[in-house]
Amino acid sequence: MEQTTRIELVNQDDLVLVRAGVMKPEDVRRLTVKDALVDTGATGLCLPDPLIKRLGLTPLRKIQAETANGIVERVIYSEVEYTVLERSDTIRVTDLPEGMPVLVGHMILETLDLCVDMTKGLIYNPAHDGAWMIRIL
Repeated sequence: MEQTTRIELVNQDDLVLVRAGVMKPEDVRRLTVKDALVDTGATGLCLPDPLIKRLGLTPLRKIQAETANGIVERVIYSEVEYTVLERSDTIRVTDLPEGMPVLVGHMILETLDLCVDMTKGLIYNPAHDGAWMIRIL
């Protein structure tokens, strides 16, 4: 069963410029995706090219990525601040071709201490009674 979630994305470089007094808060590039696919087979956060352009992310390097269709070349982009279920952190973004869904991978779930429940969807980790617990081992 496919699970989706709402994810809010903000250009992290823009937030740094706001803190430095160089950019106005209202000029920060941000967007909300209401139906991002929770993909436990994905590693991080993957965005289709049009969303990367809307956020104004900077390409950092090319990588080889293993996909269901074999090994492909992808681009790693600068960081976004992301929010899922009112928990936030930052991560670099991997590109996807236009038309693909936003993929929320297991690193985000682990960082935010979230789990996929087949009937409820994405939930706070029940082992921690709703508290946000991180692993530092």
